[in-house]
Order: sequence, then C-alpha cells, then structure tokens
Amino acid sequence: MSLASKADRKAAADAAAWMFNVVTSVGIILVNKALMATYGFSFATTLTGMHFATTTLMTGVLRWLGYIQPSHLPFRELLKFVIFANFSIVGMNVSLMWNSVGFYQIAKLSMIPVSCLLEVVLDKIRYSRDTKLSIAVVLLGVGVCTVTDVSVNARGFIAALIAVWSTSIQQYYVHHLQRKYSLTSFNLLGHTAPAQAATLLIFLILSCTIAVGTNLSQFICIGRFTAVSFQVLGHMKTILVLIMGFLFFGKEGLNLHVVLGMIIAVFGMIWYSNASTKPGGKERRSSLPTTRPQKHGNLGESNEHDGKV
Repeated sequence: MSLASKADRKAAADAAAWMFNVVTSVGIILVNKALMATYGFSFATTLTGMHFATTTLMTGVLRWLGYIQPSHLPFRELLKFVIFANFSIVGMNVSLMWNSVGFYQIAKLSMIPVSCLLEVVLDKIRYSRDTKLSIAVVLLGVGVCTVTDVSVNARGFIAALIAVWSTSIQQYYVHHLQRKYSLTSFNLLGHTAPAQAATLLIFLILSCTIAVGTNLSQFICIGRFTAVSFQVLGHMKTILVLIMGFLFFGKEGLNLHVVLGMIIAVFGMIWYSNASTKPGGKERRSSLPTTRPQKHGNLGESNEHDGKV
C-alpha cells in the first residue's frame, strides 16, 4: 500500500472519529436536556453513573463476542484515572450549579491552555507560533458567542479550578495510557467504565442502604415508645437537617426568626421528654373493665355476686 493511500485512509478514519464524537456528544446533551428540563430528571451524577454502567455492559458483550482482546492496566494507573475522571464530572456539575453560566463557560475555555501546559511539561511538546495563534482565535470566537454574564464567588471559583484541572488531566491520561500500555479505545474503556460506574453509583447504593436503616429504626423506635413520642422527639431531625444545610450549603435563609424557632422547638422537646417520663406524665389507661375471676364456691356467694352485677 502506498504512502498516499495510507495517508488518505488515516485522514478518513480521523474525520470519521471526529464526526462520531460530535454527533454523539451533541446528541447526549440534547437528550439529557430533555430529560432534565422537560421530564424533571435532575439526578445528573446518577445519570452519569448509569451511562458508565451501560458502557460497561457494552464492553462486556464485545469482549464475550471476541471483538475486544484481553489487556492489562495496572491498578494504580486505573485508580488515578478514575479519581481524576470523577473529580471532573462532579466538579463540572458543581461549578455549573455555583457559578454563573458565563463564568462556567470561561472555566471550560481555560481547559485548552491547561491541556497545552500539561503537554509542554509532561510530553515536552513545543507549539509553533501559528498553532498558538489559532488556539487563541478559537478561544476568542467561542468566548464571544458563549460568555455572557460573569459572576463568581469563592466556593464557585474553587469548584471551577478543581473541574478544569481534573478534566484536563483525565483527558491527557486517556492518550497517555493508550500509548504507554498499547491499549485500544475499547480496551481502555473496558478497564475504566466499570470502576467509574461503581464509584459514581456508590451514592445511590449508600442512599438505599441508609433508607433500610431509616425504615428499620422507625419501627424499632415506635415499637419501644409511642407514635406521639416519635413525632415530637423526631422533629430533632428537622432541626439537625436545617443546621447541617446551613453549614454545608450556605447560610441563605438563616436569620433570627429561624434561630429563635429552633431554640423554642428544642426547649419543647426537652420539656416533653422530662414531662412524659415523670410519674403520671404519660400513663396508659385501659378502657376495658378488668375481669375478676369468679369463685366457684357455695350458692350464697354466687347469689351475692349476682346481686351486685
């Protein structure tokens, strides 16, 4: 086969790969937008975990059919890749949630210079002047058409920083691992997809496990105490949820009115606990008459008893 023919085939394969990526990437964005905006499915991380679970199933079927040959990827390398990949996914989601759309787009644009820096430092690559200028033009054009309002806060900036660096390193690792360990795209996907699916779905598994404990503990508590006690003292959970929410998700909505309500509620719970445990504070009164055993003695005793009834 001539060099020109090989070059043509490579160019065709490269164009097909880019087209495949563009079509699927745009398609999944539109489908996910429909799921979340139209049908109200707002569990982005869980959805991503399901994507990787489906990918794992697909690679398993292809391996079973013989289209994917066995390969090896050291666990240490796999672990590093999965850590960066998961930080990338969670970081991008949190960055979009905490930042304005404009700053989120700026953060995505900054991945290009960060990726260039990684190649310069790790692969000793040097870019020509024309290459640098072309990248700058791309950044300018995308920035002009996507960046609108720009506002940022401290936690949003940190989330964007983590997202940018973890995404850039994860994407660098894809190319690096394929070259270093002679892995095909399907080989690398077969190694990484199961680990990513397991780690991203771990929150779903954790939620289900905690739900079992919640249901069991509810039956245990109501069985040992009463429904009223469970409801009154159970509102301590509401107070704790509010406090944890203010601590971890910002103090929006926290004011003197809310704090005063918390204090009053806790005081009432303590009062109820003390009052209900004192003698006479909470007694069970039976509405059924106590049945006394009848004596089978002489007839006089029986007539006397009958007369009192």
